[in-house]
Parts: sequence; C-alpha cells; structure tokens
Amino acid sequence: MTAAPAPARLLRRALYAPEADRANALPAGAWWLWALGLATAASRTTNPLLLGLLVGVAGYVVAARRTDAPWARSYGAFVKLGLFVVVLRLLFSVFLGSSIPGSHTVLTLPELPLPDWAQGVRIGGRVTAEQLVFSLYEGMKLATLLICVGTANALANPARLLKSLPGALYEAGVAVVVAMTFAPNMVADVVRLRTARRLRGRPAGGVRAVAQIGLPVLEGALERSVAVAASMDARGYGRTAQVPAAVRHTTNVLTLGGLLGVCAGTYGLLAAQGAVYGLPLLLAGLVIAMAGLRLGGRRSVRTRYRPDRWGVRAWLVACSGAVVAAAMIWAGAVAPEALRPGVVPLTAPVLPLWPAAAALTGLLPALVAPVPPSNRAATDRPARRGKEQA
Repeated sequence: MTAAPAPARLLRRALYAPEADRANALPAGAWWLWALGLATAASRTTNPLLLGLLVGVAGYVVAARRTDAPWARSYGAFVKLGLFVVVLRLLFSVFLGSSIPGSHTVLTLPELPLPDWAQGVRIGGRVTAEQLVFSLYEGMKLATLLICVGTANALANPARLLKSLPGALYEAGVAVVVAMTFAPNMVADVVRLRTARRLRGRPAGGVRAVAQIGLPVLEGALERSVAVAASMDARGYGRTAQVPAAVRHTTNVLTLGGLLGVCAGTYGLLAAQGAVYGLPLLLAGLVIAMAGLRLGGRRSVRTRYRPDRWGVRAWLVACSGAVVAAAMIWAGAVAPEALRPGVVPLTAPVLPLWPAAAALTGLLPALVAPVPPSNRAATDRPARRGKEQA
C-alpha cells in the first residue's frame, strides 16, 4: 500500500478536528457569533421547513460539540421553553382572537361581550384555520430564536466570554456573565435534585414534585451566581483607572453616537425606503462605536491570563453563521414569498433550495471545531470495538 502524497496528508490533517483542550478551545465569542447568525436567519423567515432545518442544524452541532460542563445541559431546557412558547402562542390565538381573516372555521367559542372602549379586542368567538396556521408560524419563529440562544449557552463558557469583551464594556459584561450563569446553574440544580429524589424513592415528575423542588432550585442558582460575583469582586474585577474627564466625555459621545448610527442604519436596511442610506449609516456607526470602545478601554486596569486566540477554526465557525444570516437576508429581498408562506389563502410551505443549502453551512462547526474529550471517546469506541473483533 502506497502512502498518501504529502499535500493530501497535510490537507487531511488540517481538516481533522483535534481533541479540545485549554490551548485550542474555541473562544466563546465564536460560538455566540455563529448562534446569532442562525438567530438572524430565523428572524427573517416564517417558513416552518426552514425553521425546522435551522433547529436541526443547531441541535446537531450541540450534540457533536457539547461538553460535560453544567452550562451545556441548558440546551434541552431551551428546547422545552420553545415548545411551550409555540403552545402558548396557539392558545392566545384561540382565546384572544387574531386580526388574520379566514374562511375555514375550526370551532366557535362563546364570545365575551366587551365595552365600547375595547374595540378591536375580543375574547372567544370564531377560530379559523388561517389564524391558527399564522400563530403556529410566528410561534415557531420565536421558539427557533430561543433555541439558538440556548445553543450558544450550551456551547460557550460564560466566564470565557468575559475575556473577549472590550475594556469599556467590562463592568457591564461582569453583570451579564453573572446573569447568564443563572439559567445553566438552575438547570444543573434541577437535574441534581431530581436525581436525589429518584434515589430516595420519591417521584421526580409531576406538579407536586416541581413545587417541592422549585424553591431549592431558585435558591441554589441564585447563591451560585452571587458567589461568582463575589469571587470576581475579590479578584479586582470592575476596577477602573483614573482618566481625565475629557476622555470620559469623548468616550461616552463616541459610543452613544456610534450605537445610534448602528440603530438608524439597521432600521434603514430593514425598511423598504431606507436601503440607500442604511448601509453607510451602519458602517459609520460601527466605526464610531469601535473608536469609542477603544478609547474607553483605557479605564480598565485588568490583565488577561491566557487570552483566547482567534485561530482559523474560530473564524470558520463565526463566518459560517454569518453566511447563513447573509444568505437568508438576501433571500428575503429576492424571493420573500418563499420565506414567508401565505396563510390567506392557505398554501403549503415549500422548501427553497438555495436558502436551505445556505442553512446547511451552519453545520461547519461540527466538522472543524475541536472535539470534546467525552465526544472523542464515544466516537472512537465503536472503531476500537471493530478492530478488536477483527
């Protein structure tokens, strides 16, 4: 058997995902940029086929690159929360009505009479298939956004995300990280308490069990979050340097002006009449905001221990999410009817091919991101067993 040529071996080694360790772990910002790209794509469509495809992409990447850390268990909780949002949106549509006209009556509920000042609002009445389908599409879009956020929480370490923030946003970032650790800690406490109840022979499910473990779960998650804040304060997080007043005022003006420019440019891109000035305003706002953040970084006196390095794999992960978002935005401008299927009259949704192919680009992190040790062992076990049998 002849050995593979040297270029082929180098290409195979470059594409082969190594085992994750402290040195090559992806920055948390890369995972968040990838997840926000999927969320941006989900916000541009109500097609249930595309939304389901985005959820499948996110779930596959989580299954392939999730670690055993406590925050990695929060993905299932976000999926359940998304399903609850869909059901709640349908219930609101049934009992509170909808502005979507329809001719296919599903059922008719007793309508509660309301005073004249509540015109436009009704409780009960006729429920049509069109309004149910519309509510289902909107609920699925919101659920997909929540699942994308849950994907970032499951893959990214909140503490490592703090390293990537600019110095001007460090104080606010500490509060955000403490708040972000609340949900993963709460999920870990739920798993721990349900396991303890199951070992003691007590029921772990049902309304009664949830009521009994609800207060300990909230108390434990809050205590852990407060402990994280106390440890950060003890290590000097949040301390600022003495800077002149002129520098502080200039930083505030640049940051605020840049953010206003970003908001105005984003609105211009979303509006039909503002596409001409939207992109220049957005770019100018980003430049001004970055200058303000750069200048405001002088207030921070902290140092970074083992800062996260953005390598080729990190940029591939972040850019794959950006490609999905850009493709969906472009598809919304070229073929909006494919991304937003009509409900009046009712039409079956169709899967557009090239937006679906662009959504599959989001699977790239499952190929290039470093593999956690637990996933590597599970992957190598069948191959090892096959060699032993042979």
